[in-house]
Amino acid sequence: MQKLRKIPWRLLLKIFGVLGLIIISNLFFQLTQNEFSFDLMFKFAFSWHTEKFFLGCLVLLIFYGWISSFLGSLKTGSLVYLLTVIGIGIANYLKMNYRMEPIYPNDLKMITEFGMIYDMVGLPLFLLFLVLLTAGIFLIVFSLKKSVKLAKKQQWIRLGLFVLTSSLLLYIGGFNQQGNLLRKAYNKTALWIPYSQKMNYYNTGFMGGFLYNLPVEAMEKPKNYSKANVEKITKKYLKEKKTTSEEKPNIVYVMSESFSDPSRLNGLEILGGDPLQAYRAIADQTYSGQMLSQNYGGGTANIEFEALTGFSMELFNAQMTTPYTMLMSEFNSFPSLVGTLKERGYQTTAIHPYNTSMYKRKDVYETFGFDHFLDEKTMQHTDKLENNPYISDAAAYQEILDQLNKNKKPQFLHLVTMQTHMPYENKYTDVPYMVKGDNSLSLQMYLQDIAYSSEALNDFLRELDNLSERTLVVFWGDHLPGIYSEDIQKKNPGHLLHETEFLMYDNRHELNREQVTTSPFYFAADLFQQGRLQMTGFQQLLVALQKEFPAFEKGMYYQSGQWFKEARLNKKQEKLYQEYQMIQYDITTGKQYSLKENFFK
Repeated sequence: MQKLRKIPWRLLLKIFGVLGLIIISNLFFQLTQNEFSFDLMFKFAFSWHTEKFFLGCLVLLIFYGWISSFLGSLKTGSLVYLLTVIGIGIANYLKMNYRMEPIYPNDLKMITEFGMIYDMVGLPLFLLFLVLLTAGIFLIVFSLKKSVKLAKKQQWIRLGLFVLTSSLLLYIGGFNQQGNLLRKAYNKTALWIPYSQKMNYYNTGFMGGFLYNLPVEAMEKPKNYSKANVEKITKKYLKEKKTTSEEKPNIVYVMSESFSDPSRLNGLEILGGDPLQAYRAIADQTYSGQMLSQNYGGGTANIEFEALTGFSMELFNAQMTTPYTMLMSEFNSFPSLVGTLKERGYQTTAIHPYNTSMYKRKDVYETFGFDHFLDEKTMQHTDKLENNPYISDAAAYQEILDQLNKNKKPQFLHLVTMQTHMPYENKYTDVPYMVKGDNSLSLQMYLQDIAYSSEALNDFLRELDNLSERTLVVFWGDHLPGIYSEDIQKKNPGHLLHETEFLMYDNRHELNREQVTTSPFYFAADLFQQGRLQMTGFQQLLVALQKEFPAFEKGMYYQSGQWFKEARLNKKQEKLYQEYQMIQYDITTGKQYSLKENFFK
């Protein structure tokens, strides 16, 4: 009788223990989302957004049930669940700290990128990551072996729970599908903010924001999308193609990691000289200015996608956070500058002085059609500067020069640099720079980094002047480094933390000398127009769009020399925008009618 009386209490203790674990784990996620503010955590959960908080708890409970049934043990399931929550929570806090954006479901694929994780978080946190990962793997293996010995009745209960939770998780995975009941439950109180995932997570909770960023169609279908309307657009701009010079100059793209001008930021004064002196000596004599970057502190692959394809991240659904990993795998080939130039007889080479797995670059470059991909293991020049763990820009530029000198065919060379990548501390021993307003060691080292980068670029462009073949260069920084203090970030709202430096260079010095603000998806069209090269129909559309919208990303629109949070469209501008939207949808989500019309050749 005593044993029978104890069973319900034990069961109740287990139930309350599991529910307590679920609630505490969701509170922990809210802590990491709000800079470990307990006040904001409790207000969100029990005052402001209680319904959304417990909807998130329901999802976590299902996930917990799935882990426990898979492992065949509540105890081990609890431990593995706890390790998973701690790992994701810490990663979310670090990403919020470095990049001002939260963890997305797609980011979890990066768990095997050990080199990148070590470079970003440093040795102590990397060791913690390895401990958590090792402990998790050990617990999983141990529990699976032990679960084989469970009684038959327990195995059936385990199987039933596993099938049920697996089915529920699959349904939850369709959060963004029309009619999803969980999405409907959130929609009752959720105020979704597509243009800012930081605010989206803040308003709907970590779990709400995380679910919102589960897979979704790349773009919403335009109301008037049809083969006839796509053909109408292609014919319009193919008529505008001008037969200019048939010259085939070498074309070099250089996406420089975190290259920007700190002196443009409010609240900072740089002492010890101008780290961009060598850069300005070139930029002031050619077509140059500022480029609008989608993100602050990260998002390299998205800027690269825009620059190579001419498509804008602004037009995608907010959940399409990284096309390289979320979209490109659906295609065997994808229209880009690479394909356009290959059609014209160019040899195409990508160079990235790091590993090939980041953002699935190896696969993506194959989809774009690059002939060759040189990485840190296949490059001939791999020199580094002092204590900098990354291959220097000077070495990467020498790799480009080697390619230009040894190949007779016209070259398209696309370089993604690494020298100026974080972390910045202790890269260099003798740094002359100090900064009033934010004199952190990271910022001092960053200034030295961009000074070396500027000098390497200047030397490289001077070398190009000696080539007999015409060579055109597009150089740009992908984003600002995520190293500025909260005070500096507050003093530079909106576009100010999203403007990097860019220039276009012609070793024959025939480009316009002009200062502009632009977006990376205009680069190819702009270069072809500036260089008087034969333009594609798609590039003609981009040039027309650029005249009305020189630069734009979600929440940042540059029109008539002013910045706005929303686009202000007249009828002409709205038509242009819709034409561009139609073509991007056609290629990324639709039937690719425009591809069959040779719109990209």
